[in-house]
Amino acid sequence: MKRKIYPGKIPTRDLHQFLLGAVAPRPIAFVGTIDENGNDNLAPYSFFNVFSSNPPMAVFSSNRRVVDNTTKDTLHNIEKNKECVINVVSHSIVRQMAVSSVQFDPGVSEYEKSGLTPVDSELVKPKRVLESPVNMECKVQQIIPLGSHGGAGHLILCEIVLMHINESVIDENDRIDPHKIDLMGRNGRAYYTRSSGDAIETIVQAVTEMVIGYDALPKFIRESEQLNGNEIGQLAGNTRFPTAEEIDEIQIEYQENLNDNEQIMCKAKELLQDDNRLKALSLLMTQVKKES
Repeated sequence: MKRKIYPGKIPTRDLHQFLLGAVAPRPIAFVGTIDENGNDNLAPYSFFNVFSSNPPMAVFSSNRRVVDNTTKDTLHNIEKNKECVINVVSHSIVRQMAVSSVQFDPGVSEYEKSGLTPVDSELVKPKRVLESPVNMECKVQQIIPLGSHGGAGHLILCEIVLMHINESVIDENDRIDPHKIDLMGRNGRAYYTRSSGDAIETIVQAVTEMVIGYDALPKFIRESEQLNGNEIGQLAGNTRFPTAEEIDEIQIEYQENLNDNEQIMCKAKELLQDDNRLKALSLLMTQVKKES
């Protein structure tokens, strides 16, 4: 049974928490700005993502406060000079980031309060966070107000004009290694997600080649009580059915288990744990061959 939530019929603060708990984890934009008097500001925002690579565009939202409907220093500063730096948040600075989220008075430096190090940017005026593994210098292209009441967001569309990436997080394929960058994501309330180690799962799926699909799988696989949805999804993601020769080979390899349906399913699940999708399907297809 699912609870129904109708926006407008519950307090905004409660709806806000349901949204944050449901859409999670969210990446964190650690946004550096500067006001008209040259004061630096640093604040985290988890309504954030990238939405284009040509041009490279990052978007985050600075929401009106629910309690008193006021706006934040970040929005004020961006409205004044249309520039910002988006820093990513690794596990090594997540507690310092949390300190910077406190509502200090305007003009108070979050850099000083959090102990993080401001460094000059090259193409924009706001500072970068030295300790962050990736900094994105941005020119703000557009600010889109989404409402006028407490909780309403302001979408801030930022064109990335320069990226700074620590060499220490780059792997041998010249790509960012998720274990090395060790990013943090925001969930609802005080919950965070650390995106490294066992939290990282590799899912390889062909997107340019046609796949078998769920509907083409034999009925006994689709309706299996032993296989879960993810495992059936792995089988459906094969780009082809096994050949007769491949099924013959699997029959020889697993001949001791082929008389017990329970054992066949267990062996297939073991193969799927290692992402041996075609081999798992070959094993299951021995049942089709046996029945034909």
